[in-house]
Amino acid sequence: MQVSPVATVPEDYESRLVELFPGEFDKLRILVLDAYDLALSKLERNAEIDVEDVKHLARAAKFDLDVLADRYRKELRPFLTGPEAKHDLTLELWIETIKEQRAQGGA
Repeated sequence: MQVSPVATVPEDYESRLVELFPGEFDKLRILVLDAYDLALSKLERNAEIDVEDVKHLARAAKFDLDVLADRYRKELRPFLTGPEAKHDLTLELWIETIKEQRAQGGA
């Protein structure tokens, strides 16, 4: 488990939480962010490890880049700190990177 003390997540993320190991435990439910919300939670920090995580998530979850961009604009952007243009550019660079990865056969 990795602790993330501060992360900005998209609005309404609770409605999309995914249960890990459903039915495995009698009194415990483990809920995690869906792949899009997890990726977007890394946007504000945008460290190298975050970029690598997003590339992996995009491959594993077969991101619909329109969903990623739409969720960013509607549910995350209004809550981010700092210059909006910086975050917009980060998302654009992520999308370009994912497209390049796909073009090279990285799914």
